[in-house]
Amino acid sequence: MVDAADPAAVAAFWSAALGEREQRRLLRFRAQQGPKTVKNRVHLDVGVGADDRAVERLLALGARVLADHLPDWLTLADVEGNEFCAFPRRPPGSDSPARVFAVCTDSDRPEELAAWWAARVGARIGPGPDQTPRWLHDCPGWGEVIWKFVRVDDVRTGPNRWRWSLTTPVEALLAAGAARLPDGTLLDPQGNQFSVGFSAGA
Repeated sequence: MVDAADPAAVAAFWSAALGEREQRRLLRFRAQQGPKTVKNRVHLDVGVGADDRAVERLLALGARVLADHLPDWLTLADVEGNEFCAFPRRPPGSDSPARVFAVCTDSDRPEELAAWWAARVGARIGPGPDQTPRWLHDCPGWGEVIWKFVRVDDVRTGPNRWRWSLTTPVEALLAAGAARLPDGTLLDPQGNQFSVGFSAGA
């Protein structure tokens, strides 16, 4: 779920970037609860291919460059300033400019959070680039998309604008250490908001 000032505009950007089918599979948009003020703590990594025009296709859709780390990657922003990373060395979608290959979540204790979520969703834990166990593989419903927990030292200053959803009994999540706010919002042990679909026992 993605908070947006103009959900239709952000959905249109990501539909054009990823292809409508992939956008609908991975992303949903809703009217924001408050304006974006800081860097998102959840973002996508996308492959765009090695063609010279690969990034230009995203820029033509309304993306802009925030930081140049080439030849490895570029940090871009979508039409509402949501950060994402584009990797020229990874193939794009068959017809679309980009393909999601990872969801990244910031954490000052990424190994701990990766282990908690692996147990909740039944994912396999693998090493990140520093060889610590903080990348999740085989997340149900995500196909080959990797869930990366990225080490940061900045302090959380507000709710996540991008959050994930799962179908799991709520009571099981609460028993494992999740919290529920008075408005029903669920938080993982490090304060990340997430959504839960209704299921037996929820």
